[in-house]
Amino acid sequence: MARRHASTDEPEINITPMLDIVFIMLIFFIVTTSFIKETGVQVEKPTAATAENKPQGNILIAIRANDEVWMNKREVEVREVRTGVEDALAENPEGSVVIVADKGARTDMLVKVMDQVKLAGGNIPIAISAASPDGRQ
Repeated sequence: MARRHASTDEPEINITPMLDIVFIMLIFFIVTTSFIKETGVQVEKPTAATAENKPQGNILIAIRANDEVWMNKREVEVREVRTGVEDALAENPEGSVVIVADKGARTDMLVKVMDQVKLAGGNIPIAISAASPDGRQ
């Protein structure tokens, strides 16, 4: 009598459920990551006794001590601030502007930037970033 040999199929590992979990975790981490906007330059902020933490603004403008104005990690002229703010407001109409001015920046430049922001959208909330006396940013 002849013996029948059982076929020797090797067991396979199904990795589909593992890939599903990996993709779900990837989507979770992408969605929950907080995206921090930066001006592109380091600014030494002045201290203010009434400073309080506010949620990060959507439009950040930095003014350095040498009167350089920075938006979106690049140096811009003062007259370009208006178009930059208009473009940002077109993407997010609920946006607000945060001006981060160096403590050595001239008030004249700060006023010019604020004027350009007001011309760009009329009633946009503007905040000035300062450090509190206890050193918190």
